[in-house]
Amino acid sequence: MNISQLETLITISKTKSFRKAGELLNLTQPAVSAQIKSLEDEFKTVLVDRNQPVTLTDRGQVFLERAERILDIVEELKQKLSDMEQTPQGHIVLGTTTSIAIQILPRILSYFQDQFPLIKTTIQSMASSQIYQHVEQGLVDIGIGYLIEHNPQIHASVLYYDTFEVVVSPLHPLAKEEQPELEMLRDLPLILLSPDTVGRRFVEQVFRDHNMEPNVVMELSSSEEVKRMVEINLAAAIISKQTISRELRLGTLQIVPIPELEVTHPVGVIYKSSRYINSAMQQFLGDLKGMPETKFTGSD
Repeated sequence: MNISQLETLITISKTKSFRKAGELLNLTQPAVSAQIKSLEDEFKTVLVDRNQPVTLTDRGQVFLERAERILDIVEELKQKLSDMEQTPQGHIVLGTTTSIAIQILPRILSYFQDQFPLIKTTIQSMASSQIYQHVEQGLVDIGIGYLIEHNPQIHASVLYYDTFEVVVSPLHPLAKEEQPELEMLRDLPLILLSPDTVGRRFVEQVFRDHNMEPNVVMELSSSEEVKRMVEINLAAAIISKQTISRELRLGTLQIVPIPELEVTHPVGVIYKSSRYINSAMQQFLGDLKGMPETKFTGSD
């Protein structure tokens, strides 16, 4: 059974003629007859009394009621899909790091929710390495994090670039160094993020390259926790520059520039290449990729 067959039966019920139905539907009379015969064979019943004028049998009348209802549902579905093209709607599950969820996403989502109130978002916080896994497994729709690997199953686009910086309280001895060097960090008490983060892996690699080992006195799961510890001058830390814009502006934290750490790391949006991109995701991805880098890196 197909929609065309239902439309043909409905037209016959109105015109009471195979020939007139064919003219309205731009079909030959044999084609009209074939469609009705196919319906009758499928349902093993007679739907049309072919005596002149053509009428529907009692079973045909029952079938007609359902056929009209089906076509109404199809038309409603077409309208719904058309509305979704005009006004994107749906649900998006975002996977991102805690620091991005706190520092970056509010700027994006505040605009996005105002423009597209029918699109709902759920945010799940995780390490960048987990973002790739969750996107590939279909557990999240879109990931935003450090672009740390090339995966043919994942489509990635750069949004902005970040660096990892040594940060201290203004009261820390390093705050007064005019020409700080990496060697000054040897044996210096450091607060670092957990080992599964991009920043931690980068720091450990830099230290290894210079035959050093970080003196980790505390490791924490989020940049927010790290910042609070550094602000009370508990120790120095190495964290994302983008997470400390507010503290730098307020003067509660200070960057100690170390040349060896001045490496840019791309932060971007990822999603599974093979997945269906619904209207909500299309709109979100389009807006996200179209935003200037200053939208992500600017001050709060």
